[in-house]
Amino acid sequence: MSAIEENYKSVENLWNEFMVKNPNNKTKEIPISFYFCDNEKDANECAELVVKGIKQATASSLWWYKKNNESLPKIGDQYIVTDWNGNAKAIIETTKIEQVPYNEITAEFAKIEGEGDKSLKYWKKVHEAYYKREMEPSGDQFSEDMIIVCEYFKTIYFK
Repeated sequence: MSAIEENYKSVENLWNEFMVKNPNNKTKEIPISFYFCDNEKDANECAELVVKGIKQATASSLWWYKKNNESLPKIGDQYIVTDWNGNAKAIIETTKIEQVPYNEITAEFAKIEGEGDKSLKYWKKVHEAYYKREMEPSGDQFSEDMIIVCEYFKTIYFK
């Protein structure tokens, strides 16, 4: 079995375990699976923070959704969070979405996102760097007033 097949099995197994315990779940199809961040260390750390219930939000740029022609998340959406290698770790459900300019992100949101020391200073430092890396290949520029899609979620199942 290839690594990709093993990872899919991991996602499928987690979903099937969840569905056995939650047969009335409104979503029946296996949801999208993904890892947070753009590097192994942060992706694995974020997956663990989700499992522990510490990370309860994420912050994607509206630029990313538009650039990739992706639909914005909706309340009730479910996703499977994996580690960097695609091993399923948890199922999350979106509970709230706000579009907020980067320069208006609050300390409360940074704390709920749960990364690093949970401070706004840390949040701004790592997210500005991330958005710049994300936009750089397209030649687009980070802006203090760019819109961030703040997606709040709850962990509804984990291994």
